[in-house]
Amino acid sequence: MSGALALALALGGSFALSWLLTGRVLAYLRRKAILDHPNDRSSHSIPTPRGGGWGVMLTLLPAWAVIAATADDPLRALPILAGAVALMAVSWMDDRRGLGPAPRFLAQIAAVVAGLSALPGGALPGDGLVFQGLLPFWADRLVAAVGWLWFVNLFNFMDGIDGLAGGETASIGAGLALVAALAGLDPALALYGLAAAGAALGFLMWNWHPAKLFMGDVGSVPLGFTLGWLLLVLAASGLWVAALLIPAYFLADATFTLLRRLVEGKKVWQAHREHFYQKATQRGRSHAQVVRLVLMLNAALLLLAAASLALGWVVLPAAAAAVVLLLALLARPVRAAA
Repeated sequence: MSGALALALALGGSFALSWLLTGRVLAYLRRKAILDHPNDRSSHSIPTPRGGGWGVMLTLLPAWAVIAATADDPLRALPILAGAVALMAVSWMDDRRGLGPAPRFLAQIAAVVAGLSALPGGALPGDGLVFQGLLPFWADRLVAAVGWLWFVNLFNFMDGIDGLAGGETASIGAGLALVAALAGLDPALALYGLAAAGAALGFLMWNWHPAKLFMGDVGSVPLGFTLGWLLLVLAASGLWVAALLIPAYFLADATFTLLRRLVEGKKVWQAHREHFYQKATQRGRSHAQVVRLVLMLNAALLLLAAASLALGWVVLPAAAAAVVLLLALLARPVRAAA
C-alpha cells in the first residue's frame, strides 16, 4: 500500500467510522437517558446526552492498533493503547456516577508512568530525550510525566463548549501528521495523527453547535493522554518547537486560567466557567463563533510549526503574539448591533 493511500485511509476511514459509531452512541445515550443536566457552571441550557467520546475512542483505538501492528516497533504503542482503555473505564464511571479527584488522578498517573516506556530512545537527537539533553534522563522523564499529566487534565478542562475539544483534536492530529511527514519521521506518527483527526471530524458532525451530544470525560481524558504522547514523541524526535506550537491555544488558555485562579486563592480542581473560551460565550459570542476563531488560530500555528522545521525557535514570538491576540479578543465583550 502506498504512503498516500495509507494516509487517506487513516483519515477517511476514521471519519466515516466515527460518524457512524457516534450516531449509534447517541441513540444508546438517549435510550438510557444518560444526560448532562445544566447547572450554574454549564455552557448549555437543555439536558444533552453525554458520552459521545465513546464514538471517538472506539474509532481511534482500533485504528491505532492496526497502525501499530504495521509499524517498525509494533509493541511500542501497547502501553498507550492499554492506558487509554484504562482511562476510558475510569472516566466513564466518573461520567455516570461521579468519582472523587483521587481515583481519577491515580489512574492518570499510572497511565502516564506506563506510557513513558513508549517514548522513543536511541539514535535520535538528544538520544530520544524530550528536552534534548538539557536535563539528565531521570529529570527529563519526570518533567515530561508532569507535563503529560497536565495535558491530560487541561484537555478535559477545555472541553466546555460545542465543538471545541473535537476541533482541537482534529487540529492537533492534522498538525502532527503534517510536521511528521515534512520531517521524514516514522510514517506511523503521521498515520496516528490522521486517524485522530478523522475520528474527531466524524464526532464533530454530531457535536457542532448546537450539539446533539457531548464528548464527556470518557473521550476528553483518553484523548488528552493519547495526543499528549504524540506531542512528546515529536519533541523527543528533536521537533520540540513544533510540539509546543501545535497545541499552543489549549496550553495557553488552560495554564493562564489555572495560574490566575491560584493567585486568587480559588480551588483549582473545582469546575468553573473562567476559561477565555467560556467567558467569550458569556460575553455574546456563540459556541460556533468561538470555535471558528480557535480553528483560525490553529491553522496559523500549524503553518508556523511547519516553518519551524527550517527556522527553529525564531517562529515562537509570532506564535506567542497570535495566541495572545486571540485571548485578548475572546476577553472582549461583543458589541451589540446598533
